[in-house]
Amino acid sequence: MNTEEDAFGRELLDYMNGQNHCEIIERDDGYLDVNDDLEVYFESYERWPAHHRRAMRLATGRVLDIGCGAGRHAIHAQRKGMDVTGIDVSPLAVKVCRMRGLRDARVMSITRVTSRLGRFDTMLMMANNFGLFGTPERARWLLRRFRGATTEDAVILAESMDPQANASAAHRSYHRQNRERGRMPGQLRVRLRYRQYRTPWFDYLLVSQRDMKRVVAGTGWTVDRFIDSDESIYIAVLKKEQS
Repeated sequence: MNTEEDAFGRELLDYMNGQNHCEIIERDDGYLDVNDDLEVYFESYERWPAHHRRAMRLATGRVLDIGCGAGRHAIHAQRKGMDVTGIDVSPLAVKVCRMRGLRDARVMSITRVTSRLGRFDTMLMMANNFGLFGTPERARWLLRRFRGATTEDAVILAESMDPQANASAAHRSYHRQNRERGRMPGQLRVRLRYRQYRTPWFDYLLVSQRDMKRVVAGTGWTVDRFIDSDESIYIAVLKKEQS
């Protein structure tokens, strides 16, 4: 990723330097969503949503934070004495993590997570990072691979949201187009824009709890339970199926 494409990392670094500009999520149908408060990426444990705090109590041992961003979850786990590795495709986000004290932060895509990294007791996919799987097919492929990179009692803490819950007319139209193309309603094609920077287009997957179970089925993982929030966002606790 070149400097002009690292919109996400640039906004995190700017925030670290006292600037708070808007980030824009652009969908491939032209729909725009704006976030004007980047503090959420840096919030301390005490200010996290309740379902995040509940989920993080399940994190143990060696931890891999996939899509670590500014490191809020990884740094908390490290402070609790866990051995944490954070990965992100954004070089500047990884730089921010290191500046904030995360000892092991690496520029790496989710598709490069293999047993070569070692074996983890916990994988974090917080902040809607189940979406990083991109498509249901890639989710199943990677979940099967993750079995070799995790211990027998490992858990994956994966956050997503039901894309159809309380959806606006613009979202319902996009979901309908997806279904007509044989895609899941919450299969998105998006990019992030920040000031003059913009990421490449990428696939992002949002699923309901029902669809989460369907995606995970047959991968060697199972949904142990859901940790609900007050909204349509939730965290799935995935555990290995025992043979």
